[in-house]
Amino acid sequence: MTIAEGASSSGTAPANPEHGGRFELDALVVGGGFSGCYMLHKLRDELNLNAKLFEAGTALGGTWHRNRYPGARVDVAVPGYEYSMEQIWNDWKWTEKYPGQAELEAYFNHVDKTLSLSKDCYFNTEVCDARFDTESATWTISTKDGKCARAKYLIVAVGFAAKQHVPDWKGLDTFAGDIYYSANWPTEHVDVRGKRVAVIGTGSTGIQIIQEWAKDAAETTVFQRTPNTALPMCQSVLPPGVQEDRASRLQIFEDNKMTNTGLEISPIPQNTMDVSPEERLATYERLYGGGGLWFWNINYQDLLVDPVANREAYDFWAKKTRARINDPRARDLLAPLEPLHPWGVKRPSLEQNYYELFNKPNVRLVSTRESPIVEIRPNGIVTEGGQLYEVDMIAVATGFDTVTGGIKDVGIKDKYGFDVADQWNKQGVRTHLGMMVGGCPNLFMPYSAQSPSVFTNGPTSIEFQVRWIADVIQKMRELGVRAVDVSKESEQAWKKEVTEIANMTLLPKAKSWYMGANVPGKPVEPLFYLGGMLLYRERCLETSRGELDGLVKM
Repeated sequence: MTIAEGASSSGTAPANPEHGGRFELDALVVGGGFSGCYMLHKLRDELNLNAKLFEAGTALGGTWHRNRYPGARVDVAVPGYEYSMEQIWNDWKWTEKYPGQAELEAYFNHVDKTLSLSKDCYFNTEVCDARFDTESATWTISTKDGKCARAKYLIVAVGFAAKQHVPDWKGLDTFAGDIYYSANWPTEHVDVRGKRVAVIGTGSTGIQIIQEWAKDAAETTVFQRTPNTALPMCQSVLPPGVQEDRASRLQIFEDNKMTNTGLEISPIPQNTMDVSPEERLATYERLYGGGGLWFWNINYQDLLVDPVANREAYDFWAKKTRARINDPRARDLLAPLEPLHPWGVKRPSLEQNYYELFNKPNVRLVSTRESPIVEIRPNGIVTEGGQLYEVDMIAVATGFDTVTGGIKDVGIKDKYGFDVADQWNKQGVRTHLGMMVGGCPNLFMPYSAQSPSVFTNGPTSIEFQVRWIADVIQKMRELGVRAVDVSKESEQAWKKEVTEIANMTLLPKAKSWYMGANVPGKPVEPLFYLGGMLLYRERCLETSRGELDGLVKM
């Protein structure tokens, strides 16, 4: 077996010789994606703190650096999916409505150059332990390559997709061909011409790989557990001049702050069945034809709440999708007449020609719901019942240990010495506002569990959270407060609010990564705050009002 991995590079220079790999800091940021880059900028350039950033990868970009697999691209349109800082967007021009991985990585290079971030970043630096010392009110952070840092403030900005989940298939290490993991794809081009390839998983990553590999492979076998309720991307090239209007760009970013989604769009303020069938159909056609996630995030307001409304949307989607698939069996597997779960409670992926691929004679679909994978052999994949699918190459696109996986890997120990990961494994996630953990003073986690994160436009949500964290730190300095913590009562109240809002929706009715149900043994619970950005903003400001009245000052 050959496991193809991403290339390693030195990244930024290692720690300066004068401190021998030891750092005395005001603040340390862990993770170099959207959250980490903006956090470093705020701490260093606006609060004038001695701040550094540790990144496990070889460059900035977070998920857009790690996920280099073919076809990788964002599902949120630009402008919108970008920082609102004018010094960054003023001389940056996107080429596509939904940028691909290469363009997003180039964007982060532009961000780096504009803000001069890399001089304070250390790459190939994976944090494995973080402990708080009550006496000194500092964190001691250790890395796998031997670096050690002490910092008053620790910001864990690892995002929601930092750790890939790979099932423990029997014989995985016996495969004689090449295995590619979506979150650790090699930098060099993977040539599938003349090859028999398999893609395991049909989430957004799987769909994107399938669309690319099926163009050239001799044979493509797709292993699907649950059908993806994917929507047409309707990709387009952005013509010259479309991003030149400064006033319009500024207005977009201001409008994004005033909605629950973090985008200048909101659901239709009507219930599905309150309009006539003719009006409803016309609305569905408009949203579906508009492309992107419109049919999901600006549909009628009861889409994810009312089962009748939800089924109406599913039936429309299924009719549209089934019409694109010729083979009856593939049609029933990809877009069944009876839904396996409510529509939209698993994030719909965006596709460009996904369903038409199954009309090709050299693309076959295997249902692992009917026949689970039981073994990997040197020459292929075996499903229950003994069917062997002979392949030369395998792409593993089986999702992530969402939000909590990456945080657990940091090895956070609270002020009592307890491992946060162990506590979360036993009791489920415990946070306040999705940004702080009881017993972990001065620890902040933007874009993490129990925050709006993936149910909003990432950059909009991140910018608010980072500003809030920076404001809390600045208030601490003004008040002479050494450390702030959150009470267990605050954690319990926040978990109650997160859970109650989720239970008002249809989301708990599906085994999804939104609920942590995609990883065996992981507590099944709502991992995200579904109250929207406006209410979330209120809750955050309630906590930081006055003299940080909602926090425990130490």
